[in-house]
Amino acid sequence: METSANPLEKRFRGYLPVVVDIETAGFNAKKHALLEIAAVIVEFNASGDLAITEQYSTHVMPFKNAELDEAALKFNGIDPHHPFRMAIEEKAALELIFKPIRHAVKRNLCTRAILVGHNPAFDMAFLNAAIHRTQIKRSPFHPFSSFDTATLGGLVYQQTVLAKVAQAAGLSWDNEKAHSALYDAEKTAELFCKVVNRWKQLEALAET
Repeated sequence: METSANPLEKRFRGYLPVVVDIETAGFNAKKHALLEIAAVIVEFNASGDLAITEQYSTHVMPFKNAELDEAALKFNGIDPHHPFRMAIEEKAALELIFKPIRHAVKRNLCTRAILVGHNPAFDMAFLNAAIHRTQIKRSPFHPFSSFDTATLGGLVYQQTVLAKVAQAAGLSWDNEKAHSALYDAEKTAELFCKVVNRWKQLEALAET
């Protein structure tokens, strides 16, 4: 595998940021079903700015004996049993998402991926629970460290809700598409890239 022309190995202490968003059937990672997962990979472009390079998502079948909270399903608009969801089993979903992340980690000379999320404790809890259930032994992610765009949004834009942070950052936002794992992951990735690139610009100004 070819190494990236501008690898990320030194920018985040050897970690590759990967934005993850997960939609679920409730708030308990051990009991409620994981229904959608999306991952967006960000890398340096030719100009040295962080940008989205790849994105992956899939619908997920509820694991055996999973609980479904009707209030959560009403909120995210997901029908777990809809025949056109084209959902796949949890282990297959994780393998689908993890494979390109491992490739990206290697080409950027990083040691592993680090989850980027908006209030990522939620996503990390469901991800780790799914990894445990499926007995996947080689997760590309750090098991507990993460980057939080809610914190970054509060610091840079005085907002913490994803929709409000995105709008304050000048990003487009469509309420009709929100709470889709891929859409939320894309917007979180755009926000993360914008903050990192803005910091680079401020550093450059400080040195002049």
